[in-house]
Amino acid sequence: MSWRRLAQVLDSVRHHVRLRRWDREHAWGRRAEDLAHRYLEKSGFTVVSRNYARRGGRGELDLVAWDGDVIVFVEVKARSTEQYHSAESAVDRNKRDHLILTASEDVRRARIPWDRVRFDIVTVIAGDQPLLTHIRDAFATRRGTRHA
Repeated sequence: MSWRRLAQVLDSVRHHVRLRRWDREHAWGRRAEDLAHRYLEKSGFTVVSRNYARRGGRGELDLVAWDGDVIVFVEVKARSTEQYHSAESAVDRNKRDHLILTASEDVRRARIPWDRVRFDIVTVIAGDQPLLTHIRDAFATRRGTRHA
């Protein structure tokens, strides 16, 4: 069995355990993070952190990864359907501000130049074969930088 296939099996088992312990929405959110994590690694990213929380506990980053020499803060949004609105529309101005504030603490501590920072969104739509969409450079930061 390949490493990738083993990871998928373990993610599936972990999801079933979560469904027994947590409410369905919380369990599905974590499953979406698992899927996004595997997708990013398969795409060449190096995931270095999951569920990074700011000191003091306010604000969380779902995934932190390197894409070459750019640090990418990834917000994962899960939906059972896009019938009412898209998952990325849930990343409103307030959510973006919290993501930027949380990321800026990490960037400052690691002494990473702000021009090497990017914010992506990965949406996951539930189904037998979940549908993932990766939105690179999803929004500009308060410092006005965007990556191509």
